[in-house]
Amino acid sequence: MQRRDFLRATSVAGIAGLAGCTGMFETQSARSAGQGSFTTVANRKNAVYYPTHKDEMTMLGMGGKGRYKVGLMYSLPHTFWNISGRNTNRAKVGEEVTAHFMATIWDKQTETVLPTANVSAELLKDGETVDSRQLWPMLSQNMGYHFGDNVNLDGDGKYTAKLDIGAMQAKRMGELQGAFGEGTTLEVEFDHSRKKLGDLGYTNLPDKQGKAGAISPMDMKMPISQLPTKKDLPATGLAAGASGDAKFLAFTTEENPHFVADGKSYLGVSARTPYNRYPLPFMGLAATLKRDGETVFDGDFSTAMDPELGYHYGVGVDSLKSGDQLTLTVNAPPQVARHEGYETAFLQMSKMEMELA
Repeated sequence: MQRRDFLRATSVAGIAGLAGCTGMFETQSARSAGQGSFTTVANRKNAVYYPTHKDEMTMLGMGGKGRYKVGLMYSLPHTFWNISGRNTNRAKVGEEVTAHFMATIWDKQTETVLPTANVSAELLKDGETVDSRQLWPMLSQNMGYHFGDNVNLDGDGKYTAKLDIGAMQAKRMGELQGAFGEGTTLEVEFDHSRKKLGDLGYTNLPDKQGKAGAISPMDMKMPISQLPTKKDLPATGLAAGASGDAKFLAFTTEENPHFVADGKSYLGVSARTPYNRYPLPFMGLAATLKRDGETVFDGDFSTAMDPELGYHYGVGVDSLKSGDQLTLTVNAPPQVARHEGYETAFLQMSKMEMELA
């Protein structure tokens, strides 16, 4: 299956049947041999941890069209891990690679980072294509949800990045209703020099590496994909759970989304990383709701996006009451690539039992 096609299958029907065991985690270079000798932490746990070091990155430029906005950054090349079902696949850093290229895409009106899955990049110099590829949806501790890959640039000069952005597949709520149902193409010009890239530094984390925790989000002068805290979530019926080192908040809203049938209630689940509260997208999530021992709902969630609630999973149910027993089942873990510190977490995820407030 092509990765674009796989990432499009973000509904439970598309990914719930994936099987497999967690990939083996090796100790390996976090940079190519000519750019340093940093390695990932050996014998790390299946949880979020501090990586060996923190890379410096630099802003290349911004662009936009309509409500779409994009910010481009790059750093020295480094490894990351792709996810297929419950398996991890390390993306090796090839000798020809120049930089790690990153893009964050957001809504100009609400400054909400958009969770579209399909973004391709064509990098041109003097009108000639020097690199073209699908970008991976990614999670990193200092940047959150973004798109990226290692790319090959053809020496110093002025470049144009042409990004093809697919339509958002998550259901849109609130001020996003009616927007981003169609994709777009954005172009951003930027200057590249080997010296500018080579001068980017890094910070070793010898006292923290491997320990539970995460690097704090960086100030990128653009939106970042953090979810609201439990206290700030504009919802009721809150219940909390945890699985695979991910945090889950179940909730309901006073006003049902436009796509929920009349007479039904909206059950939402906000799944996030610990420490930084980044969303965990493209997960296969199902729920069983019981009341007085009787099952009143048993089914799958869809993905949804709201500027106030953030990226979450939601479904319409006949009714919700305080004291309802909710069981959440992760049929497929988040199908999003991970930078160091996230690649061992959010894979083996057990069922969660909680009671609605």
